[in-house]
Amino acid sequence: MPSSAYLSIHVNAPQPNPDAPAANPTRSSISHLRQPLAHDVLALQMAADNGVRERKRAASVTKTPASPISQQEPVAAPVAEGDELGYLTPKPAQRPLRVDDLASWEPRFPSPEEAITTADVEKRDAIVRAFKEAWAGYETDAFGSDEYHPISHTGSNLSSDGGIGYMIVDSLDTMVLMGLNDEYARAREWVDNGLSFDRGGKQNVFEVTIRVLGGLLSTYALTQDALYLRRAEELASRLLPAFDTPSGVPLTNIDLKERKGYADVDNSRMSGTAEATTLQLEFKYLAELTGEEEWWTVVERVMGVVKRAMRSNVVPIFISPDTGEFHVSQVRLGSRGDSYYEYLLKQYLQTGRTEPIYRQMYEAAMTEIDQYLIHKTVKSNLTFTAEMHPYRGPNGELNWRLMAKQDHLACFLAGSLLLGVTEGQPPVPPDPSTWTTEDKRDWRNGEELIKTCMATHETATGLAPEIAMFYDINHPKAQESDWYVKRAQDGSAILDGRYILRPETIESLFLAFRLTGDQKYRDYGWQIFQAIEKHCRLPSGAYAAVKDVETLPVELEDKMETFMMSETLKYLFLLFSDVDVLPLNEWVFNTEAHPLPVFSPSFKTGIV
Repeated sequence: MPSSAYLSIHVNAPQPNPDAPAANPTRSSISHLRQPLAHDVLALQMAADNGVRERKRAASVTKTPASPISQQEPVAAPVAEGDELGYLTPKPAQRPLRVDDLASWEPRFPSPEEAITTADVEKRDAIVRAFKEAWAGYETDAFGSDEYHPISHTGSNLSSDGGIGYMIVDSLDTMVLMGLNDEYARAREWVDNGLSFDRGGKQNVFEVTIRVLGGLLSTYALTQDALYLRRAEELASRLLPAFDTPSGVPLTNIDLKERKGYADVDNSRMSGTAEATTLQLEFKYLAELTGEEEWWTVVERVMGVVKRAMRSNVVPIFISPDTGEFHVSQVRLGSRGDSYYEYLLKQYLQTGRTEPIYRQMYEAAMTEIDQYLIHKTVKSNLTFTAEMHPYRGPNGELNWRLMAKQDHLACFLAGSLLLGVTEGQPPVPPDPSTWTTEDKRDWRNGEELIKTCMATHETATGLAPEIAMFYDINHPKAQESDWYVKRAQDGSAILDGRYILRPETIESLFLAFRLTGDQKYRDYGWQIFQAIEKHCRLPSGAYAAVKDVETLPVELEDKMETFMMSETLKYLFLLFSDVDVLPLNEWVFNTEAHPLPVFSPSFKTGIV
């Protein structure tokens, strides 16, 4: 396909407010954001026998014996439902203290003349062919279905009443960007005449918002076709009852036909923190397009509830829609935690950097993530993100245990950290002489996390597992290896070893490349794409998940996730495209990779 067929786009993106604050307007002290430590799980470290060790930062330290980061799930009394996180007493450090050489560290970039700005046409076109052939399989086997099962050549829906456009709407903007006009025309026809939201059954509010509402709004932004805005308003009105709770925190599920929300009974009626705080980009853009303030205030209210409930700047993964208080639960950067942090930064960027509160909350969170969740391996000094799990001590006291476990989902953080430093603004490569100490810290962490996420692709298939476990300093294998996939004989679910076509590492590679122009990020992306082609591609051209990345020949799972089309192949396409396709200072990607334009907001934040 000729280069001109692709959408090279600034696409009528509303320009940032010229009167908006300059970049980094709040890079001063953020200590005022800290509240009384009623659940400050990360400012406090526990006794030696619970496996949690305080991290101190120093230029020179004496190392002390360490108890290992837990490699197994905590074995302790369960945390009672509704229990509040109590005040905890700091204990002496129990692990070797990291020597931090940040002051002497400097990033390495290509020169401005060497930075790559043009498309790698051959590789970009290979990505387009991959999408086109996979889509042909879906059109033949399951067109109109929410989900696609390419091995059995069937589709399925999330509702017995029919589909709500998961696959089609999630893929629309990728077709627009790739210039696939015929495929797009057929998909648009279905959205116009085949799509209905009058479907019974429980749907996940978060998933419907990021995939379907986000897909409709993004396609509207790229095409200015009023069909998509009309459909977006219709869907949003059906999602709105989920927010009708005492606190304003939305319920997990919605029946779009009944227009009724439902709590998550499988998780003590709690809502996922990330799920409740990853609706804001979509609803705020809809408010800007329509002038309807209700879309804005309903999601802003959620952020206010979260901020008032915070006792530290990293938060548990469950929050009560009834009380607006956090529930005793894990602190992590994987599922139910990840996109809370992602959207702190992106809300700030979306409105032209006019809402500094989100920048402040983001900076405070990155500081505590660095202090308490970022760790190193022994063998290769890889940076990884750990989790914190609550458990009961022998006297019923609440303690926390570190788990050396990183979801593939957490690889989003690498690119987010880099984006947070530059905010998508020129120059490319960036100028480190303008950076604060926190900027250097975040950029280094982002670069190092990319290395780790690429290291998790060093498997038999070249694909990364769903979950990687890391070896603690005292583990017998710590000198031999950095990480491993938990096997069934270890008492874990074999699901840890799956690769389900996830995009998070590729997303971070795209952001790193756009911000630096460094060829190595394209090389990494091509390496992953080749592994996907080799092990996940079916004769039909569609793709299927791999059940175990360490087993050859591979055994495939009969599902092609919608994010393969909306995220994985889109980010690969953008990685190899001209850099003026969706400039990062004009567009913000939602967590499903749907680009939404930066705008000067008509409504102002109520968060203080």
